[in-house]
Amino acid sequence: MENKQKELDKGAAASDAELDKGSMHWSQQLAQEVVQKAKEPYLISAGMTTSGPCHLGTLCEFLYPQGIKKALEMQGKKAKYYFVADIFDAFDGVPSVFEKYKSVLEPHLGKPLYVVPDPTGKTASFGEHFMTEAQEIMKHFGVEAQIIKINEVYAKGAFDKYAKLFLQQEEKVKEVVARTSLRKELPADWSPIMPVCEKCGRIATTRVTEHTDESYKYACDKDVKYTKGCGHKGENKLSDHKYKLNWRLHWPSWMDYFGTSIEGAGVDHHTRGGSWDTLLGIFKEIFKKEPPIGYKFGFILFEGKKYSKSKGTGMGVSQLMKLLPPEAIKYMLLKPDLQENIDINPTSVNMLRLLEDYQGAVALIGADEESMSRADRKRLQAARLSKIHEWKTAFLDVILYRQLYGSWENVAKESKDAAGVKYLSHYIEEWEKAGFIPEEYSYKYMPHKAEGKLKEFFESLKDGIQPIEIHNAVFEFAKANSIQPGDFFKSIYQLLLGKDKGPKLGKFLHALGVSRVKKDVL
Repeated sequence: MENKQKELDKGAAASDAELDKGSMHWSQQLAQEVVQKAKEPYLISAGMTTSGPCHLGTLCEFLYPQGIKKALEMQGKKAKYYFVADIFDAFDGVPSVFEKYKSVLEPHLGKPLYVVPDPTGKTASFGEHFMTEAQEIMKHFGVEAQIIKINEVYAKGAFDKYAKLFLQQEEKVKEVVARTSLRKELPADWSPIMPVCEKCGRIATTRVTEHTDESYKYACDKDVKYTKGCGHKGENKLSDHKYKLNWRLHWPSWMDYFGTSIEGAGVDHHTRGGSWDTLLGIFKEIFKKEPPIGYKFGFILFEGKKYSKSKGTGMGVSQLMKLLPPEAIKYMLLKPDLQENIDINPTSVNMLRLLEDYQGAVALIGADEESMSRADRKRLQAARLSKIHEWKTAFLDVILYRQLYGSWENVAKESKDAAGVKYLSHYIEEWEKAGFIPEEYSYKYMPHKAEGKLKEFFESLKDGIQPIEIHNAVFEFAKANSIQPGDFFKSIYQLLLGKDKGPKLGKFLHALGVSRVKKDVL
């Protein structure tokens, strides 16, 4: 399997060089830009605040960088991938999944996520609870990233030099931040740093009152609507590491510290006046350096609404992981153009279309890429970036066999794809539990004796005929006998299943065996 994948990757690298940029998948375009502008080994960074359960939106935040890393490796390049768990952010709301722990959690509002207790007791903190969940999901999807807890980076003093620089040039920094965020001026109490109150532990309610290059005084007296400061006044040194940089300075600082070659963010960060504009200003005017390569990606919507970790909007990744193989989910998210909004509507029909599309894309591997349309090239690259698991039988066909033969042992025997059936069986069982099996595939085989034209039709079928030939035979017979094809299909389903609809007829009769069906109805 590994040798096969290496050959595929080499083939992909060779063909990439021949494609013009406009016909490339977004991962190939960005990999090409990294090679042209950055130095090897390349560093891809990304990050998120683990304030709630992972959903498809957050899944993209670690899948997209993985796609770039994979595209670079397909070209024989060396690349690392750092994923930042930003658990130094303030805890600003109880997510819906923790509603029952509200009374336990609300006293900690405004504190850094890494000091808020995990109400389940499973991990060291609230932030680490959801970070651990994210790590498990990364593993499930084959994401190879080094996880970095940003609070630990602060604790070892890595950001002290940035804090000192920003405090030394505070007026210039404020001017850059205000200008790039399209504000005339920043609030009077704005500061490059956000102290952690040594009395109540909050970070959201503090403000710097005065500072030198090495130390600062602060007051914990802000009202941020969801919590209030305790009124304490204190003083710390930067070397105490009891602060965090303001977000618009924190983001460029971590990229500079890690030596980032490329990092992306959602379109909201890349709008005019967004935090990406500030990042560019900080790199060029304060760091006096060229910024990393940036890219933006669209929103992941759930039935037209934006996902929200804290509000619980949208189906969680863990739920979808029970219904679909990881390859299909990755393919769904990696295939579209990067800036395109992806609207997820996980009905059984939509998921079956996705699975069919994915298996069709996998079938393109090894084909002549130069003769493909751009759409098929995108599908091909998305399939390459997804972990290609060996299953041959179509998902829908496995459902069909399951309804016909019951036990997985019999399904494996009839499909002649034991490994594939074993892999897909867990997902199909979840479909059964969740009621996702399409109505057409929920049936009992209850054949009656055929009469009239139905009898003529079944008498005309030959043993060993293939599914597509059966399908065509229905149309040809209906046309020859002046019968509406739709009506004739209904008549056949009524004869065999006692209902107007059923599985694809050609595949269904072929799975049953034409000789068996003829014996049952004639």
